[in-house]
Amino acid sequence: MLEWVRKNKVWTIMIVLIFLLAFWLRADFLTSVKHNISHDSKYYNEMVHRLVDKGIYAYKEEVPNARVTPGYPLFMTGMYLIGEQIGVEYFPLIRWAQVLISLASLALMYIIAMQATKNKWIALISIFIGAIYHPFIWTTGAVLTETLALFLLMAYLSMQMYAFKTQRIRDAAIAGLLLGLTVLVRAEFLPLFVPLYGVFLLQQWSKNRKATGIDRKPLSDVFKKIVLLGVVTGLCLSATMLPWWIRNIVSLNEFVLTSSQSNPFSAGTYPDKNYEDRIVQKEKWMTQSDYAWARIKAGFTTQTWTYVKWYTVGKLKYTYGHMFFGSGHSPIFYAYPKVAYLHLLIVYSSIITLLGLIWRWRHPGVMLAVVLVIMSMIRLVFVPEYRYNFTVMPIFIIFSVWLGIFILQKLWGLVSSRRAA
Repeated sequence: MLEWVRKNKVWTIMIVLIFLLAFWLRADFLTSVKHNISHDSKYYNEMVHRLVDKGIYAYKEEVPNARVTPGYPLFMTGMYLIGEQIGVEYFPLIRWAQVLISLASLALMYIIAMQATKNKWIALISIFIGAIYHPFIWTTGAVLTETLALFLLMAYLSMQMYAFKTQRIRDAAIAGLLLGLTVLVRAEFLPLFVPLYGVFLLQQWSKNRKATGIDRKPLSDVFKKIVLLGVVTGLCLSATMLPWWIRNIVSLNEFVLTSSQSNPFSAGTYPDKNYEDRIVQKEKWMTQSDYAWARIKAGFTTQTWTYVKWYTVGKLKYTYGHMFFGSGHSPIFYAYPKVAYLHLLIVYSSIITLLGLIWRWRHPGVMLAVVLVIMSMIRLVFVPEYRYNFTVMPIFIIFSVWLGIFILQKLWGLVSSRRAA
């Protein structure tokens, strides 16, 4: 590491300056505004005190439940205990801890960009944009899952791509453990490893089919190797989730895979978030889930086009069309003007890179495209909120920068060829 730094002094200085800028913006934000406490944060706060004081794990209730996964509440509990020991208010302590976590996410973002593109300029510019991208700054002040979930997701993706490169059991196991931790913070990432391994299997099958001589292996061996790696990842994911599953069986007498909340699914059945819509009369016997399915059935039957639009472009527009502002704060913190334009530029330019990677599906970077596609499909099932775009924005940034560097390289090549002529 030290040898690399000596040989790349200028590059190292640029990276250090970017991280100093990122830290300064986040520190300036935390110390210069009044932070709002969202209703979720209030319920998390009550939950932590209930857990510490009474030993009851419950969200919005006084009896044990599994309405939220335990990752973030346990993180908050740890901060609470540390704050109590050192005499510091634990909400500010959480925010400063999230600044460090946010910086660690930038480091992982650099690694992922290098793994996907093998281009250090794409990696460098990506973390520069990540340093100044306002939602990454604003969420450090929000006592919500986003900052921690982003870090864990980036850690998982980096390790998963590394495991695909090495094809070692140990690396696949670590990837499973990291995915398990990610799911304990944000449950929607649970199925992510399955399509990733599916695409990797197709890539290896295609690579092996084109190989010749001793490099070519029996297809059955290729299949067994990839399936084994996938099984190991799944088992380690399950091992990480196992304490949560056991707790739910013991305390609640039921198996809860992730969490028991069904409201996001139910709320997603209202086109354009028109909650006055009564396409179906709710009967007394209906649970929230029953009513949601009845609405979907009636909607696609009687208002087909409205529901088709809502469950495709409608929800995608709601999810990706705006930035996430965290819990809110005053006065509004802007490091530079016209911040919304940067978000829109990142999102829309990334579509071109995404389509290009789908076309060139053998490229290592296609794994990031798979994450965007799968997570977008999962988002279509639930109520759309622009806070849900937050965790995949590093991928959007990498794709946007990738497109920009590609265009610049083509223009430079064109200019160079004309000069040579």
